[in-house]
Amino acid sequence: METTLIILKPDAVQRSLSGRIISRFEDKGLQIVGLKLMQISQQLAATHYEAHQSKPFYAGLVRFMTSSPVVVLAVRGNGAIGIARNMMGATFGSKANPGTIRGDFGVSNSFNLIHGSDSPEAAERELKLFFQPGEVLNWNRASETWVYDMSGGKPE
Repeated sequence: METTLIILKPDAVQRSLSGRIISRFEDKGLQIVGLKLMQISQQLAATHYEAHQSKPFYAGLVRFMTSSPVVVLAVRGNGAIGIARNMMGATFGSKANPGTIRGDFGVSNSFNLIHGSDSPEAAERELKLFFQPGEVLNWNRASETWVYDMSGGKPE
């Protein structure tokens, strides 16, 4: 099972889309194992986006991500990183397919509603930035055997 970081960005929170977006992950069968509303500090945004520091959009991105509260989630499931990224859709809402989060809720080429870790290594790093020890929980869902075929001993 993979655990990935999802951030519902300031535009998603300001547009009151958080519940609808979270429901999509749960409807898909992914498990929410961490969730909080928070204001990202300048330092946290700078650390999170340090790989983009030399790019022209960096300052605007940090300003945007610190402009309003965000919702951060730890989402778990078999192949959760790839599933979540497919659900998010193309980076720009104007280019994202209908049926994806960005395709259904976004039109902007600047505001793109959601962030999701792009690899297991990124997920591990990012989850540690946004969640303290003990804030990402391990718990058994009663519906787990109805989400995954467990007859072979592992989730399929």
